[in-house]
Amino acid sequence: MNSLLAALSDALLQPLAAPGGSPITGLELAACVLSVWMVVCNARVNPLGWPLAIASSALYAWLFAHSKLYGEAALQGVFIAAALWGWWQWLRGTGDDGAPLAVRRLGRGGLLKVALATLAAWPLLALLLSHATDSDVPWLDALPTVGSLAGTWLLARKWLENWPAWVIVNLVSIGLFAVKGLWLTVGLYALFTAMALWGWKAWAALARAPAAAPASTARP
Repeated sequence: MNSLLAALSDALLQPLAAPGGSPITGLELAACVLSVWMVVCNARVNPLGWPLAIASSALYAWLFAHSKLYGEAALQGVFIAAALWGWWQWLRGTGDDGAPLAVRRLGRGGLLKVALATLAAWPLLALLLSHATDSDVPWLDALPTVGSLAGTWLLARKWLENWPAWVIVNLVSIGLFAVKGLWLTVGLYALFTAMALWGWKAWAALARAPAAAPASTARP
């Protein structure tokens, strides 16, 4: 079994192409495909996005650990746990009134709290990575890590504001992965940025829809 896993690992980490001298592996390609599918499902409010998130996170944990992006690698484990919770939230979760979760706005006050919590967590994680790992980009690694946790929580509770959060996270991640030479993932996160803008627009329409619905069927 160990030899089979080792052979699989070697095969997935073999470069398929090397644009700009940076190899693209089968592992990175598979993670990218699953991630794009996941975002499409999220934008369409399809719960299938959550098991896809689990699968893509597992592959990215492997890839990031191999690239010494330990904050991003550890984040994938958190994402897997968060995806299980988010999946349950979308299938069984309820709002404050007990009704099933619907797409809605968090509001400025709630968004400010999330932003402050994220900014407070950033230096803490950066210092941890600086002292506990051999990461060569601890601050740049830490920012999208904590931002992604905030985005995942917002997404799981169907807050519209998850999409602008992902726009910011994706833009920072583009710089991070460019520094590490993960060019396919750079392209993926550029695509994610465009898809987040699309998801933002789609969810904004859904957030407005309940206000126009009859009182007996409207949800928060």
